[in-house]
Amino acid sequence: MSNGKYLGIWVPVIAFLIILTVVANVAISIFGSWVNTQLGEGTYTIETAEGTEDWDTDYNEASYDSLEAEQEDAFALVEEIESEGVVLAKNEAAALPLASGAKVTLLGRFSADPVFGGAGSGSVDTSTAVNAITGLENAGFDVNPTAYAMFESFAADAPKADIVMDDPAGSTYVIGEMPVDQYTDEATASFADYADAAVVVIGRGGGEGGDLAQDMTDVPGTADERAQDGEHMLELNQDEKAMLEVAKASFDTVIVVVNASTSMEMGVIQDDPEIDGVLLIGSPGQTGYNAVGDVLSGAVNPSGRTVDTWSADFTQDPTWSNFGNFQYSNVDSVNGPGYFVQYEEGIYVGYRYYETAAAEGFIDYDSAVVYPFGYGLSYTDFSWEIAGEELGGTDGDITVDVTVTNTGDVAGKDVVELYYNAPYTAGGIEKAEVVLGAFEKTSLLEPGQSETVTLTLAVEDMASYDYETAGAYVLEAGDYELRLQTDSHTLAEGVEPISYTVGDTIVYGEDNPRESDGVAATNQFDDVSALFSDTGEDGKIVNLSRADFAGTWPTAPTEADLTATDEIVAAFDAYDAAAAAEASDAEMPVTGAENGLQLIDLRGLDFDHPLWEDMLDQLTVEEITKVILNGAYNTDAIESVVKPATVDLDGPAGFSSFLNDAYNGTAYPSEVVIAQTWNKEIAHRMGAQVGEEALQMGANGWYAPALNIHRSPFAGRNFEYYSEDPVLSGEMAKATSEGALTKGVYTFLKHFAMNDQETNRVNNGVASWANEQAIREIYLKAFEIPVKEVTGEISYISDDEGTVETAEVGQMAMMSSFNRIGSTWAGGSKALMTDVLRDEWGFEGFVITDFNLYGYMYPDQAIDAGTDHMLTFEPFKVLEDTTSALAVSNLRTVAHHMLFTVANSNAMDGIAPASTITYTPPAWQMWRWVITGGVGLIIAGLIAMVVVRVRRRKAGAPEAEVTEPVAETVDA
Repeated sequence: MSNGKYLGIWVPVIAFLIILTVVANVAISIFGSWVNTQLGEGTYTIETAEGTEDWDTDYNEASYDSLEAEQEDAFALVEEIESEGVVLAKNEAAALPLASGAKVTLLGRFSADPVFGGAGSGSVDTSTAVNAITGLENAGFDVNPTAYAMFESFAADAPKADIVMDDPAGSTYVIGEMPVDQYTDEATASFADYADAAVVVIGRGGGEGGDLAQDMTDVPGTADERAQDGEHMLELNQDEKAMLEVAKASFDTVIVVVNASTSMEMGVIQDDPEIDGVLLIGSPGQTGYNAVGDVLSGAVNPSGRTVDTWSADFTQDPTWSNFGNFQYSNVDSVNGPGYFVQYEEGIYVGYRYYETAAAEGFIDYDSAVVYPFGYGLSYTDFSWEIAGEELGGTDGDITVDVTVTNTGDVAGKDVVELYYNAPYTAGGIEKAEVVLGAFEKTSLLEPGQSETVTLTLAVEDMASYDYETAGAYVLEAGDYELRLQTDSHTLAEGVEPISYTVGDTIVYGEDNPRESDGVAATNQFDDVSALFSDTGEDGKIVNLSRADFAGTWPTAPTEADLTATDEIVAAFDAYDAAAAAEASDAEMPVTGAENGLQLIDLRGLDFDHPLWEDMLDQLTVEEITKVILNGAYNTDAIESVVKPATVDLDGPAGFSSFLNDAYNGTAYPSEVVIAQTWNKEIAHRMGAQVGEEALQMGANGWYAPALNIHRSPFAGRNFEYYSEDPVLSGEMAKATSEGALTKGVYTFLKHFAMNDQETNRVNNGVASWANEQAIREIYLKAFEIPVKEVTGEISYISDDEGTVETAEVGQMAMMSSFNRIGSTWAGGSKALMTDVLRDEWGFEGFVITDFNLYGYMYPDQAIDAGTDHMLTFEPFKVLEDTTSALAVSNLRTVAHHMLFTVANSNAMDGIAPASTITYTPPAWQMWRWVITGGVGLIIAGLIAMVVVRVRRRKAGAPEAEVTEPVAETVDA
């Protein structure tokens, strides 16, 4: 073979191997953080300094020896949460509880195919969860196996609703109930043998990245062929109605179980005298169906309360016309078109609307509302009596002691709800008829037993936000009523409202901040409020007002609304990091200093302790940049200051990870169920139990709790969020975070803020428009409570003798959101991330973005605004500027926030001052270099072979003297 032909064969082969090796190694280097999540990460070994070996560095001690032991208790807690979260919504003629050992028939597709949770980052592994039939059998019921097998077989093949993340066209909008004409004769005949009761299960799911359909005949994905005109996803469809008719015809007792973590239109069920009972069970998680069985049997007395208003007709809700897909006609930015949603209802969300509209005579409450907010029945009765009250000054608290007595025949728990009514003047600051101020739940009370609970409300918390005139919170003069109620609509029997009088109007302006504020809460979102007015002049959005509900009723966006202003169009443009740097007067900070500090030296120290400045001086731009741009589910190690890597995990219903199945933890009930307990103590226990799981799994941070508001029942992610009410949401999140903090876990309150629908959330960031009163009173309030009030105690080594002392820390992490506040991306909003979160509320921890894969989420904008960490990997996102004084100052600031959080977490367990940290690469990295080296040797050998062969051929050497591959020798 000639040299030309020979080279024609081997040069391409060698070139291919070289290119493949180089490209593979470059790709692995670029995507190394992601590859770590799939193939395993390296290990960091901490070596303690001589003389510190006996120091107590177990800052967070595990209570379990293994994950299996921990999860045994976790599963029991799941069952307890569900037992307190089930809402008894209807119980005609005391149909419930059912008799022990009753022979019952489960009806409905969802009886065999339960909705244990939701889809997306809030999903959990429910492959081994207790299902409905097992839960009822464990409670002692004899369950019809024939009917169950029929529904199980149907569910195995029949589609149901499936929200595919951020892919509406790929989603399925099908209820999926089994048509009654497909019931088998065998199953129908079996009803008579299990006729003590029919337990009919109605189910609805949800998922991240998609909302529920407001029109089942007009959906972007797979439609339900059985949908009727005008039907939406949260009303009973024809198959469910037909199933109920079969149940009523076949059974004397019919119980409906609603397996959904959003409200539904339940009027037809509630008003039907042939339907005897209704349980609202939410999404029950790993073992929750055991609790459902116990509630049905009476082994558990239900004590849950609704967390949303269950209205009769969702199309009459003020949010109905302003939820979903709305696109600007004139936004065509580098990141695509612009989408928006307008919160025209203002503060009148959920019960705030229904109670106020009823008080104003705008609606007939009994016709409009099926189940009020805070509503729930019991198998026993309770009486309330005010045992004491202290009405503090306007700079103090109101406390009310309520004695609750079980006047019934069985043990049970009760929830005491305190609402306030503020004086309202037509044309003045908008105010709801009632607002939840405080709540408490009793312990289990035996018949005849009493317990006194204390409810506390800061007087300043009754202030309303006046964005139009004062630009601040205002506590108006007048008479306030404090109402002890069993729900948002019903005064407790025999308990009169308490009057509280404010003599003079108090404006909490710049010179007079509220007691809870670092600096006064003043207008920060004028650019957002600018689109709203009370009269609608110049085409602005009209604020809904209780002074004229009919005349200010929200409407769908008009042609004028679809045209963005010049300011909005400009805000959708790309962020200009260079311009920001040029306009800044920042001074270049010190980097790379050799001050000899380690992160452990700063554990327990205040955020503004001088040693932090010395620590930050040590860091380099490269170190900080690497950490913040590779922030998905972790914070990377910084060996120079002995900062260990951390593991941060989803989600609100227990640990999960998109990237690594090894981190699937206990499947807790949905946040809706947790909130339906109205039990802060059980939320605290859940947080602590997740903290125990973190210690077993090596996790440090938790992307939870989630605190967005149930603005609309059609929001696909409502299962991840607590409630329509910010006070209930905030209190439950506070308790959960404090529980996790007892085990050194930092929680990321998410998604900050106004991430209240999924539609268009990542399509250039849907622009959420609301006036500042609604922003603050409804959508920020839930976050404000835990940020201001979470406290926890950590231990740390305080001197060179190993002395252990304790320090107090607060809420340490947050997650921003995909959407825009007005036209500014939430993660890039300095008003939100710095002015409100840090300056007003005093937050000292770090903020991470939501998954940062989208063009409009600019890292440079984020760190300048006060967001610290990118939930992404390099090279998906880069910093355009890492050299200007502004950029380096911002990097120093975000490092401070992140390091402060990690220093005070369980990531520091086992680390003493003067320790050293060494990194051992993962096995796959070792194999990478072995394979690369081996391929390199092969390439070198091939090159040598070719060179030798070509040279000998040119020199006329005999062919037989050339060593060639077997194939070439044979050919010769």
